[in-house]
Amino acid sequence: METNPNIKIAVLGAGHLGSIHTRLWKTAANAELIGIYEPNQAQAQKVADENGVRAFDKVADAIEHADAVTISAPTSVHYELAVQAITAGKHCFIEKPITATYIEAQALIALAREKNVLVQVGHVERFNPGLAALHGYHIAPLFIEAHRLAQFKPRATDVSVVLDLMIHDIDIALSLVQSPVVSIDAHGVAVLTETPDIANARIKFANGCVANLTASRISAQPMRKMRLFQKDAYLSVDFAKGSVEVYRILDEGEETSAAVPAMMLGSIDAGSVKKSIVYEQPISPAVNAIAEEQKAFISAILGHAPIAVSAVDAAEALRIAEAIANAIEQSRV
Repeated sequence: METNPNIKIAVLGAGHLGSIHTRLWKTAANAELIGIYEPNQAQAQKVADENGVRAFDKVADAIEHADAVTISAPTSVHYELAVQAITAGKHCFIEKPITATYIEAQALIALAREKNVLVQVGHVERFNPGLAALHGYHIAPLFIEAHRLAQFKPRATDVSVVLDLMIHDIDIALSLVQSPVVSIDAHGVAVLTETPDIANARIKFANGCVANLTASRISAQPMRKMRLFQKDAYLSVDFAKGSVEVYRILDEGEETSAAVPAMMLGSIDAGSVKKSIVYEQPISPAVNAIAEEQKAFISAILGHAPIAVSAVDAAEALRIAEAIANAIEQSRV
């Protein structure tokens, strides 16, 4: 029987996210964690000891010994590290945002195509159990409302709140709407750092959908919610809880799925047609979103599935994020 080869993985950057990736790679199927690279030697030794893996002294050595790398270093060095790995012919999983600028992202895409390597980007909310629970539903939003609010954490201040937090919802909106962006109106305020710490963007798509996105990293109470409004349905995703609620209209005689807990809330008379209002709570899969990202990455390398979140997807999210940041800057002049 043919068996899948183990893909040798090195983690570049062992801070908060890198430590999580390191731990999860240890138990990932068809993967072999060979070690980490972290310029902070104390942190490198700590994470290496906790996971029983090698701490490489040089990033080039980590890349050389691996088949693929996870880049979980600060955004400012994503491009530099990815260029080294891709030039060496290594597949890359890069934490979001893909790079610090859209120009860098475009250059990486071209290099990856030249070297024939795969690049997946860590837009982890694509794998959130709440969003996954909506698979099987027809999603065609006409209005999106998202709030991503977090308490202040100094480790995330190398980029604005748009690139730090809002980019998650930008990526999700782009993946759900599947229509070109035609206009952006945005405002933001720098409160504790030199870049905006709270921002709001109104994005209009060619198909008429509008997304109103708010992100803050100076909130007293955290929140990660997105509400989708479309013809005959309202869907609410709580990314923090990994849950979803659906209110939708059923035509007369249409039934709910036996696999989805549902409650009839009433009926609407629309002329000669009677429609029902139903409340549903789709069951969210019990998964770890980062582990699911890693599984998808390995599956793509082995040729079992396409890249889940491609560099092209991530570059487009970054392009829109940059447009939002520019709009905020113009609004402050």
